[in-house]
Amino acid sequence: MTDTLIVNARLVNEGTITEADLRISDGRIARIASGLSARNGEHVVDAAGRWLMPGMIDDQVHFREPGLEYKADIASESAAAVAGGLTSFMDMPNTSPPTLDAGALADKYARAAGRAHANFGFYLGASNDNLDAVRRLDPATAPGIKVFMGASTGNMLVDNPETLDGIFRETPVPIITHCEDTPTIDALLAEFRAKYGDGIPAECHPDIRSREACIKSTRLALELARRHDTRLHVLHISTADELALFERGPLVDADGRVRKRITAETCVHFLHFARPDYARLGHQIKCNPAIKDVADRDALRRAIADDVIDVLATDHAPHTWDEKQQTYLRAPSGLPLVQFALSAALERVHEGHFDIATVVRKFAHAPAQLFDVRERGFLREGYWADLVMVEDTPFQVRREQVLSKCGWSPFEGTTFRSRVVSTWVNGTLAWDGAQLSGAPAGQRLEFAR
Repeated sequence: MTDTLIVNARLVNEGTITEADLRISDGRIARIASGLSARNGEHVVDAAGRWLMPGMIDDQVHFREPGLEYKADIASESAAAVAGGLTSFMDMPNTSPPTLDAGALADKYARAAGRAHANFGFYLGASNDNLDAVRRLDPATAPGIKVFMGASTGNMLVDNPETLDGIFRETPVPIITHCEDTPTIDALLAEFRAKYGDGIPAECHPDIRSREACIKSTRLALELARRHDTRLHVLHISTADELALFERGPLVDADGRVRKRITAETCVHFLHFARPDYARLGHQIKCNPAIKDVADRDALRRAIADDVIDVLATDHAPHTWDEKQQTYLRAPSGLPLVQFALSAALERVHEGHFDIATVVRKFAHAPAQLFDVRERGFLREGYWADLVMVEDTPFQVRREQVLSKCGWSPFEGTTFRSRVVSTWVNGTLAWDGAQLSGAPAGQRLEFAR
């Protein structure tokens, strides 16, 4: 492994912007200082004032393997991730078969080894009948337990009250939840089917996957977490109404310890799209929970700045183009997002909603802190050299750029003002701004528990 010296960079880390140099040696950050001199054989990269940040950690992706490799797999989606500055991912359990026991979890880690371009972790899923597997989970083997408290993709809805109570009571790791109330959704869907038949318009999706469904389910999750003092992370908040349920303030205390027992997350598409976009994009932006109103989007942007939302993620969930062209009842929910997620987040910086340090805090630092990720997520000496360099040069998203196996992006035609020019994973250049570089260098994430 060749050592690398990055000079003349603007480092964004832990709330500050510093002009400095950074040395990579043996895959780790060896030194951060000004005026570092190159050593013999060291590769020198002149950042020329570009931003240098820790690689983003995406704690919510669906890479579809095993079982749905025709639309995505670990290799293809992690390639798209590093092209977008995401150097670590945590993958969801609703695969085929679902990840409901230690054997299925081990199988996914084996599949990722040597194929993942980014570092990887995999969640154990909860179901109505795997409470024993939840109890016996080794906390070092998974970032958390995923609980679908509303039907989404696959058959993993946990709707047995006793089972839910047991999962929240006995989990050895954080619980992450998808919160939508299924009976509420089913009743609304029946109303819209009676009105439209099979021709339900795409713009009705936020009325079917309603804010009331989100609020009811989120309240239940919070009640269970408070009853059992469980560390709970509520995924993909999509409504302004839910924000009042969460604590405002920093995720960690002065010593860097996580101080919140209940945390909230939103996703880049909820900060970018809103109801008027259904007319143009249709089922391309159909996802669960649904993209809702402009007022919700604006409130979520403020909640990032105000520390009500603790984590920013993608919920990357690719489907083929043909699948997305089907009628409402047949078109699956989910968007491919990882490749342009950081650029989309930085667009909110250009618009003045929050600063670049906030993006790094929500998209890199916070996932590492929340899930106890060892030696990643920060620009610190001794930490793994997971880095992303960004320049403020506009580019337009084109379909031929897309690396996700599904081959399309909801951002096509969008001009972003910041682009990823280099991504390093474990000290190895993984993306050079135009193409993948070298063999996959992703490693299994370690959880310091």
